Amino acid sequence: MTSSFNVHDAAGYEQLMGRWSRKLAPKFIDFAGVADGEKVLDVGCGTGSLTFALADAARLEEIAAIDYSPVFVEEAIRRNTDPRIKIREADACVLPFEDRTFDRAFALLVLHFVPEAGKAVAEMRRVVRPGGVVAAAVWDHLGGMPGMRMMVDTVAALGEGGRALRARYCSQPMMQPGEMKRTFVEQGLANVMETELMIRMDYRNFDDYWAPIGAGEGPLGKYVATIDAEERARTRAAVRDAYEAGRPDGPRSFANVAWACRGTVP
Repeated sequence: MTSSFNVHDAAGYEQLMGRWSRKLAPKFIDFAGVADGEKVLDVGCGTGSLTFALADAARLEEIAAIDYSPVFVEEAIRRNTDPRIKIREADACVLPFEDRTFDRAFALLVLHFVPEAGKAVAEMRRVVRPGGVVAAAVWDHLGGMPGMRMMVDTVAALGEGGRALRARYCSQPMMQPGEMKRTFVEQGLANVMETELMIRMDYRNFDDYWAPIGAGEGPLGKYVATIDAEERARTRAAVRDAYEAGRPDGPRSFANVAWACRGTVP
């Protein structure tokens, strides 16, 4: 098991996170860098948010994209119309590429779902040429995602199961300040730099927020799928109350922060 992220349906993932990944991707590319003529690897491509943004960012020679989930790989292949992009199912901790194949290797919103995150960084370093760049970004679940913390804190107040969810959600790998930077250094990368990237998640109404979670997508949806119908209804009502915050249902906007890190292969 090399990913702790659960996905059932590509459309559900898009509503849960894909739309926000697309907003974050250009900011991440600006931070990580990219140049015409390069070969770039996207590790944990999901439905293609970063993959397709890379295709628009520069005249790249080749874009390889891998993901552990066959659901994601199938959807990304279905969407792809660019002959430079090659997508396949693979393990971030055992990349199916020769040493020094790429100019850059990127992982957007992936490493915090990889139990052996350090091994994934080592693999990215292995497949990038000397002088090339390895870069990654992860959401700051503990302190940088108030829209999601709104739910986990609400369910934590409802019972022990919710408290266990919050403990897991807020303690995933790579999310503490400096943690990803230390991992990059430990894996032999040089000139390592860490920063924060911010986008806003804008919801039309509570149903827009809740639908993919209620359908079982992602770590919060996985929790909802484990509770019985009565507890699910109680949870939904409590989270809706938190979302509305004493105002009529409607649009809400949440700032969301990701940690981003890059380093150079010696």
